Amino acid sequence: MRKLIYLLLFSPICLQAQHTRMGQSRQPEPFAHTFSIVARDERTGDMAVGVQSHWFSVGTTVSWAEAGVGAVATQSFVNKSFGIRGLQLLKQGKTAQQALDALLKDDAGREVRQVAIVDAKGNVAVHTGKKCIDYAGHRKGKNYSVQANMMLTSKVPDAMATAFEKNASLPLQERVLKALEAAQGAGGDIRGKQSAVLLVVRGKSTGAPWDDNHLVDLRVDDSPQPLQELARLLRVHLAYEHMNNGDLAIEKNDMKRAMTEYGAAMKLFPDNLEMKYWTAIGLANSRQVAKAADMLRSIYAKDPNWRELTRRLPKVGLLTVSEKDLKELVW
Repeated sequence: MRKLIYLLLFSPICLQAQHTRMGQSRQPEPFAHTFSIVARDERTGDMAVGVQSHWFSVGTTVSWAEAGVGAVATQSFVNKSFGIRGLQLLKQGKTAQQALDALLKDDAGREVRQVAIVDAKGNVAVHTGKKCIDYAGHRKGKNYSVQANMMLTSKVPDAMATAFEKNASLPLQERVLKALEAAQGAGGDIRGKQSAVLLVVRGKSTGAPWDDNHLVDLRVDDSPQPLQELARLLRVHLAYEHMNNGDLAIEKNDMKRAMTEYGAAMKLFPDNLEMKYWTAIGLANSRQVAKAADMLRSIYAKDPNWRELTRRLPKVGLLTVSEKDLKELVW
């Protein structure tokens, strides 16, 4: 019986509840031990948060970012309000360090917190509480901070920082992913892995609420290999960006640009029928009907519904071929 009481008292849930009583909030605080990175791209101004953890749906808890404002990672015994309030403080004109100081000032649980902030000017601030579970630590660099707690080894922050700095020529989202992969390679979370997130926002908001100021917004909530899945999703995301660019080129009657973009999409996601299909339609519209027909036949063989869609495109002006060519395309 005594053993059972001990286990109950010192389980993560009970520790979490005990800690909540120490703080100001009556709501249970998420128990998200993890490694993360906040970063800003010096060339574009874009900002990012990347995270992996052995915790379900870590992206709903740790990562916060707003275009033109900044990015926040709040972890260990998470105070979710740090994400929301941190961004509000940055919008009020405070630097990353001033915002962090304000958040921690009245936080009774600050010694079990781990928080990092990067603002739109590239200022960085980070805090690792003295009672974060070993191995815990952080490393701050120009335009970025990496932080980790409950790691298998003490090498994680240095490995993340080295990977981020070494891949300076890559786009921000890929640099962040490299840092996360390096963390896992150095041991990662002592409990294993379960979820991951990659969030990238614009360095400057367009000011229009209907514009997508989230350049990348990907989450893996539950997977035995969350970083591998996150990398796959990033490739798919980039492929669809090329597809969107191709569509925009078609709107402007720039078939050469459209075919280049569609081709790039297919290279990233070669098994996707839709990408092959619209590439074929682009070929047909550029009077390469025979080549388009060959591609379409292979697509129809896998899913005949695409043939019916081809018949519907001339009506809305998305397929501009003669009746004779249309018959060749839907044969």
